[in-house]
Amino acid sequence: MFVKIKAGLFMLIMMIMLALPGKMQIAEAAAQSSQIDAVLVVDNSNSMNKSDHERISSEAMKLFIDMLSAKGDKVGVVAYTDQIQREKALMEIQSEADKQDLKEFIDGLQRGAYTDVAVGVQEAVKVLKHGANPDHEPMIVLLADGNNDLNKGSSRTQAQSDQELSAALTEASHEQIPVYTIGLNADGKLNKAALAQISQKTGGKSFITDSADNLPQILSEIFASHLKLKMVPIQSITGNGNYQDVTVNVPNANVLEANISMISSQPVDVLLTDPSGKTVAVPSSQLLVSKSKSYTLIKLLKPVQGDWKLQVKGADKDKIDINLVFNYDLELTLDAIPAKTYKSGDNIDIQSYLISKGNKVQNAALYQGMNAVVVAKDLDTGKIQETKLSNTGDHFSGSFVVPDQHNYEIKVRAEEKSFYRETPVTKISTKANAAGTGTGSTHTTSPDKPFPVLAVVLSILGVLIVGGIAYYLYRTWQKANQGFVGQLVLEIRDNNTGEKTNPQYRKLSAFKGKFNLHQLVQLAPELKETEKIIFTPTRNDRIVLKNGTSATIEKSGRAVDATQGLEMKGGDRLTIPLSSVDKTILLEYLV
Repeated sequence: MFVKIKAGLFMLIMMIMLALPGKMQIAEAAAQSSQIDAVLVVDNSNSMNKSDHERISSEAMKLFIDMLSAKGDKVGVVAYTDQIQREKALMEIQSEADKQDLKEFIDGLQRGAYTDVAVGVQEAVKVLKHGANPDHEPMIVLLADGNNDLNKGSSRTQAQSDQELSAALTEASHEQIPVYTIGLNADGKLNKAALAQISQKTGGKSFITDSADNLPQILSEIFASHLKLKMVPIQSITGNGNYQDVTVNVPNANVLEANISMISSQPVDVLLTDPSGKTVAVPSSQLLVSKSKSYTLIKLLKPVQGDWKLQVKGADKDKIDINLVFNYDLELTLDAIPAKTYKSGDNIDIQSYLISKGNKVQNAALYQGMNAVVVAKDLDTGKIQETKLSNTGDHFSGSFVVPDQHNYEIKVRAEEKSFYRETPVTKISTKANAAGTGTGSTHTTSPDKPFPVLAVVLSILGVLIVGGIAYYLYRTWQKANQGFVGQLVLEIRDNNTGEKTNPQYRKLSAFKGKFNLHQLVQLAPELKETEKIIFTPTRNDRIVLKNGTSATIEKSGRAVDATQGLEMKGGDRLTIPLSSVDKTILLEYLV
């Protein structure tokens, strides 16, 4: 407890020191990230047997997962009919094994009756709202034909579905979660308008396909749009049974990953040579390869700048379409603009920089070929005006002249051939008694009255000590009454026949403090040994399993020691063999 108090006191003292008089100028980085938190939502109804008979949706989801960063991105899957059929909670990608786990989950999806788009979208928004990393870019990718097929035996109406979908889209827009739709149109019955409206209301984009051939292009565009990137065209080739050369230019040293997707009806072989002429092993620690029945994806990790030679060998007369999307570790900042009321004709200085990991980029070559503009939106008329900035070689410089006595939103946009970046919006006020909210708002203390640092620190210390004691007593009480979040998906496998029960979803919100596994299996007498497997809640929406049986619990295929407690996060799956009966319990924790 003392450590927590001391850490809190240090942070408060730092905040006090930052509030003291000074002339520090603050530059804000763009609210953007190279990391994604995504939920893939797929219509899993029987109607898709016609609109998606080749299971393009599965290929699309797997390709999307392969295009995610090697580490750090989070992705979940929601499969719906007129209810949530299967769900994979947001999983943080840490290895290729994590991606393989997700792809196997997708391959295991089975289709069912009826369709209600609102159900899938609602769940995806909820998952991201409660589970996304605030520093990541959230998004939803919806794969569907856009048509509803409600159960006529239920009381649910189309009007109710439309109302719930509208509410979910409004919430997604408010949370800045764009929904990108991929319309599957193999039978020509796509509801294009419905899918376009979903994307339009949330700031996403809508795409249509009836063939896996279009997936790399579509997914590349989704990635490019979401991460403020541009697609770099690479020529398509026709296989002839021999290796053919393709040049891949890495434009600068700030490329985190280069995703090269190759779509073909038959498998392809690849060789790769780096800009120095050295052959790169395929795959290797520097190069990851993913393959499916319709694509091959190469991911170059932190590739060096220059021309890479990709050699592709395809079957004779097999068309091979190649797409390239880079992922950058770059953001754009705007020097602080003083918060005050401006008037028509005022000249506002603009200084904008590229940064990487919080530091200004010292790379003149990166700025070469880049253009930047100030984008000003008149909030009174809606008119948008762009003013070109000068590229000085290590930043962008210029000015914005306030045209009228109106209020404005301004930002800087900088771009080159493979990416663009934007700063956050800054509001400029030109009306009396309405101070602006520039990103560089400064708060000063009058120099005539010295700030009473010592008195404030001593007061805060006393408050923290009392608060710490109260917090300790509160946590002791809270631990005994702490609730659970999420649900456990339960399946029981017969070890003799290999058959499994249908997934049973057990919501945990009814439990307080702790519960045992026997309660989840409906107190079945033959499974009585599960009384010794105890669950307790812990922080960050996680639960702890403590194993008091002789069973060896497995997590992702590996034996784990849970006798002292095993923490489970959303997406974790466990295998629990039982000794009293020839059965195994399969658990998955969903948050």
